[in-house]
Amino acid sequence: MTGSRILALGHYQPSAVLTNEDLARIVDTDDAWIRSRVGIRTRHVAAPDETVDSMAAAAAAKALAASGLAPEDIDLVLVATCTAADRSPNAAARVAARLGLGAPATMDLNVVCSGFTHALATADHAIRAGSATHALVIGAEKFTDVVDWTDRSTCVLVGDGAGAAVVSAAPEPQIGPVLWGSVPQMGGAVRIEGEPARFSQEGQTVYRWATTRLPAIARQVCERSGLTPADLAGVVLHQANLRIIEPVAERLGAVNAVVAKDVVDSGNTSAASVPLALSKLVERREIASGDPVLLFAFGGNLSYAGQVIRCP
Repeated sequence: MTGSRILALGHYQPSAVLTNEDLARIVDTDDAWIRSRVGIRTRHVAAPDETVDSMAAAAAAKALAASGLAPEDIDLVLVATCTAADRSPNAAARVAARLGLGAPATMDLNVVCSGFTHALATADHAIRAGSATHALVIGAEKFTDVVDWTDRSTCVLVGDGAGAAVVSAAPEPQIGPVLWGSVPQMGGAVRIEGEPARFSQEGQTVYRWATTRLPAIARQVCERSGLTPADLAGVVLHQANLRIIEPVAERLGAVNAVVAKDVVDSGNTSAASVPLALSKLVERREIASGDPVLLFAFGGNLSYAGQVIRCP
């Protein structure tokens, strides 16, 4: 085996939906203000007994069922999250226990919004190195636990959920080389700090950086896979803000691609946003098996990571 591929996908969202009209009864805002600035219409909110690991396990169970693999086949579990309530056991270990896995390596990765694309690259590297054969890669967040519901600039953004991928060894690479990095000097532009921890950000700083710098970086991701943006059938960017997604996709030049806009219905789910949006595109058959799809995420730490994958 010389590479890896995404074998199957799954996602989970809580049943409770918070609309813009609901938010207008909590904080000084309205539907027109929210849509004009971030493009979000609704977001899903986890119940008190829904945790990061329970949502992660629900998404992973769907992906595992669709993969045709048995629980004991999984030898690596990676959970990308920045909102797990406990330090130990980590979310990955709890997912493994919930799903009755055998003896997998279990690790959490905290790269905030770009956590899933970092975790996907990590799984790909582990499989290429012979350290794993079948991995569960999950992005899961309960962001509503760390939001300030009195701050209308941030509370309108976030939602909860999880997305998962089963990644397996393959004779030909179907997960392209990762391009990852960060802007350390801007690491404080997105923060989850304090006691209790609360989410805050320098929204305009992130917006300007994303809309001016990301298209060129995303084109480099395509180049590493030997493709041009016009070759892409799908583009799944971190679902931070529709006003970022649309101009970045346009400037990228992916003229033949379906662009994921799950942020409209799900809000910003941080590390869950890329696998959640990708799973939905596949479920709706908006992209076909074997199609090249750009995954690219950015955010906290001003970290970013992306790769081109072939649709399962």
